[in-house]
Amino acid sequence: MTGEVSCVIVFMLAKYRRKEKSYMSIASDLIRGHTDTIILALLMDNDNYGYEINKSIQQRTDGKYELKEATLYTAFRRLEQAGCISSYWGDEQTGARRRYYSITETGRDTYKTLITDWKAAKKMIDKLIETEDKQ
Repeated sequence: MTGEVSCVIVFMLAKYRRKEKSYMSIASDLIRGHTDTIILALLMDNDNYGYEINKSIQQRTDGKYELKEATLYTAFRRLEQAGCISSYWGDEQTGARRRYYSITETGRDTYKTLITDWKAAKKMIDKLIETEDKQ
């Protein structure tokens, strides 16, 4: 298959995915490496529990992205083991008890570093994919 043909196929596939609104898999691939950063960002202002954090992600992305439960709780364990977050049980009077997560000072420092790294990577990627024919 020539480069031109494969490029056309990729373009048509991308166009089809956008048309069918199934570009979530592409977005998921781009976002996947930033799960920790997203969680830390959502905990910067207040403590929260898993369901609400995932709901916030869905709301901020207009329903286009959500974390799978296993991914979310694996990230919580990883962040807690790294000292970036701590957890505690809520004292709900009704319903199931909730485990709340809170960002630590280490987590705040880690978040700042991850954001700096993200901005540098984004700037580099923008330079790599920018064309002279800016649309």
